[in-house]
Amino acid sequence: MSQTGIHEDSAANDPFEQFRIWWDDAQARSGMNEPTGMSLATADAEGRPSNRIVLLKYWDRRGFTFFTNYNSRKGRELLENPWASLLFWWDKLRRQIRVQGPVEKLPEQESDAYFASRPRGSQIGAWASQQSRPLDSRDTLSQRVAELEKEFGDGPITRPLHWGGFRVVPHEIEFWDDGAHRLHDRIVYRRQGQQWLTERLYP
Repeated sequence: MSQTGIHEDSAANDPFEQFRIWWDDAQARSGMNEPTGMSLATADAEGRPSNRIVLLKYWDRRGFTFFTNYNSRKGRELLENPWASLLFWWDKLRRQIRVQGPVEKLPEQESDAYFASRPRGSQIGAWASQQSRPLDSRDTLSQRVAELEKEFGDGPITRPLHWGGFRVVPHEIEFWDDGAHRLHDRIVYRRQGQQWLTERLYP
C-alpha cells in the first residue's frame, strides 16, 4: 500500500506535472524492473480489442511515444482505429496510471532521429522482423539477420519505411494509488479544450 496517497488539494494542477512527479519516483525506486513498460490497448476497425506491453521511449506535453513495426497487429489496428489506452503499473510504488486518447503517427524525421539512436543490432532487427506474421522457425529469422548484417556491412543503416513511432495524445489521465481495504485514491484529469478538469473517482 502506498504511504502517501494522492489528494485533490495536493495533486498538481497539470496532469503532465503529476506524471513527472510519479515518473521520477518510479525511475529512482530501486528494484523497479522496467518502469518504462506500459500496456498498450488497441482495437481493430470492428472494435475487437487486443493489448500488449510496449516501452515508453519518451514523453512530453505532446503525449506518450513508442515505436513499432507499422505492419504489426498493433500498427495495423492503430492505423485503422487511431485511439488507444496505456496503462503503467508500478508495483513497488503500488501505483498505476491510465492514459486514453487519439493516436498520431510521428513525422518521418522524428522516427528517423530515434531509429538512428538505436543500437545497431536493434536496427538490424527492425529490418529482419515481419512482426506479428507467421514464422516457420527461429533459424529463418537468424538467417535473415545474418543476410542483413552482410548486406549493410559497416555502413549506416537507414530506417525501414515500415517501422516508426506513434504518439498517444491524452484526453484523459487517471492516477491510481493503492489504499487499505481497497479504498484506493483515484484522481482523473480530463481535457476540456486547452484546460484540464480534475475529479476524484470512487475506488
